Amino acid sequence: MLADYGYIGILLIVAILFTVTMPLIPLILGFLGIVPRKSNPAKTSTYECGMETIGKTWVQFNFRYYFFAILFVALDVLTVFLYPWAVNLKGLGLFGLVAVAVFFAILMVGYLYAWRKGALEWK
Repeated sequence: MLADYGYIGILLIVAILFTVTMPLIPLILGFLGIVPRKSNPAKTSTYECGMETIGKTWVQFNFRYYFFAILFVALDVLTVFLYPWAVNLKGLGLFGLVAVAVFFAILMVGYLYAWRKGALEWK
């Protein structure tokens, strides 16, 4: 029985060592002189597309993009929860049906609330 917990202990030790060593690696490399400290023009040059930006570089996106992304994630999570339920539908019986009905009811209340508030309309 204790041997089963040995794997958990090894995993815990590896996780702690990883967490401690990852921040220390850049510090050690900096002290050894491998990591450059001085700024140069190559560091501050454009690297994403190779072209200098025209106009303001700070662009604010419409918050509705984020709202629809969160809505997509919520519906994606719904799908993730629905697949195991559908696979084991006979084994869950009436309790499984009631649990999913409550789950859908909570989602529908939230959806109807957002719809009534006009949050789903693109303006």
